[in-house]
Amino acid sequence: MCILLYMEKYIGSANIELDLDKCAYMLAACASLNLRKASRAITQMYDEALKPAGLRSTQLPVLVTLVYTGQTTVNCLAEDLVMDRTSLSRLLKPLVNQGLIEMAPGEDRRTRELSVTRRGREFVAEAIPMWEGVQAQVVERIGQNRWRDLIENLSAAAAITPQYRPGFPGIHT
Repeated sequence: MCILLYMEKYIGSANIELDLDKCAYMLAACASLNLRKASRAITQMYDEALKPAGLRSTQLPVLVTLVYTGQTTVNCLAEDLVMDRTSLSRLLKPLVNQGLIEMAPGEDRRTRELSVTRRGREFVAEAIPMWEGVQAQVVERIGQNRWRDLIENLSAAAAITPQYRPGFPGIHT
């Protein structure tokens, strides 16, 4: 509603004709906006639940993926998480600084190998029950059937991007 009021007050008065019905439709139907809104709401729940472990909801999947894969390169991890390398590098920096992830030179100068340290594994072990608790809350609030449908639909949505590879993270073909 705030956006529509802003549009009426400022954009409407600038003598630019805009179809407010089309704008309302865009706000209601925009895949990007609605996925981001849902993501922010869920992220807040996970961040709050993981706070006692000293992790954020964006960090735990990185650690879990590395536990699952054992060791991987920055490029492969970025592909697994459907992230660009720059964003992943920003995400990795505090994890490396905290001693949760080890980053070592790869086979050539351009690659970096990543692995979870013993301390990182301890953080994951501490965070798993917290994750399980908030995960159960989310599924309960959404409903089991809607949750299953949501996961299937999100996988289908992710599959429209060229970076997406189905399957578990860390499986490179």
